[in-house]
Amino acid sequence: MTDCDVAQNLAGVRRRIEAACERARRDPALVKLVGVTKTVPAERIKPAIEAGLEIIGENYMQEAKSKRDALAGLPVLWHCIGHLQANKAKIALECCDWIESVDSVGLAAELNRRAGLSGRKVPVLIQVNIGSEETKNGIGESELTSFVESCRGFERLELRGLMALPPFFDQPERVRPFFRRMRELLDQLRARDENLCELSMGMSGDFEVAIEEGATIVRVGTAIFGHR
Repeated sequence: MTDCDVAQNLAGVRRRIEAACERARRDPALVKLVGVTKTVPAERIKPAIEAGLEIIGENYMQEAKSKRDALAGLPVLWHCIGHLQANKAKIALECCDWIESVDSVGLAAELNRRAGLSGRKVPVLIQVNIGSEETKNGIGESELTSFVESCRGFERLELRGLMALPPFFDQPERVRPFFRRMRELLDQLRARDENLCELSMGMSGDFEVAIEEGATIVRVGTAIFGHR
């Protein structure tokens, strides 16, 4: 895949975002695009940044560190979007500007401690296991309210909203009920705290449906960088 292919793919994804927003009567400026770069080499990421990609999402922190070093100086934010163990909190905060995958009090506490040591506050999202899948991480619906209250006690964490990786279906419409439920959960939480306004959901195969259901962040890899 050439640099031109990456730039063209990025432009195509942006057009699809705009079309989905138009259908949902939403402002495209309110939807953030995260380019998912797991296993994508830095030399293929660079043309996407140069073409206007503003956020990179990485699953593994060692991989993120090497890429961030290679791409130092370029105008891009870094999001941790993969499962994060508490013992990786230090490197995660060194590599990433946002943590999208907070899924335990232990992780939240360690991120809070490490952020305090470095004198910063870190925006975070709570990962919800919306499909109640045993193979996926995240907070269950029944635990969400109490978990949010626990996170409020960590002064170095800026709680911004929710993130989800719903069950996979070949047909995007089958994922719509899960996206809709995520929006309902965020709306319920936002009734108590208007700062909870971010909803990260939707990937290459279903991000348009996610936007129609209220996503403010979509995580797109293959549609931009091609198949791994």
